[in-house]
Amino acid sequence: MTRRLADRPEDVPLVFAERFNSGDPAAVAEVYESGAVFVPEPGSPLTGPQAHAANEEFMSIGAPIAVRPRHVYTAGDIALLIVDWTIDGTDRDGRPVHVEGTATDVARRGQDGHWRYVVDNPFGVGPEGDDPR
Repeated sequence: MTRRLADRPEDVPLVFAERFNSGDPAAVAEVYESGAVFVPEPGSPLTGPQAHAANEEFMSIGAPIAVRPRHVYTAGDIALLIVDWTIDGTDRDGRPVHVEGTATDVARRGQDGHWRYVVDNPFGVGPEGDDPR
């Protein structure tokens, strides 16, 4: 099954949510550039297999994600996205789950014309005093 990729920067979060909700980690990984950074918790940037594993851990909650792009700022082939998101429902054990945040993300248009995440920071900025490295 061929799944769509984002043709516009504002569609990247929607494509991500569609793939996240499919439960297919490989489909989610396709929404990221090679070498992209995923920040599963403030101050902990990950790349490569570790980033994919962290994303898969979010997916393992078993509840769907809903996204609402708040701002999209584009300069050429780079875009800054501010996105409100919520994972709300019940986990695989039937317990209620509610996780939310405001992502600060960077996407880039690839040579194929599709937009993908370069930086996916779901919790935006961490607590004051985080080391910015």
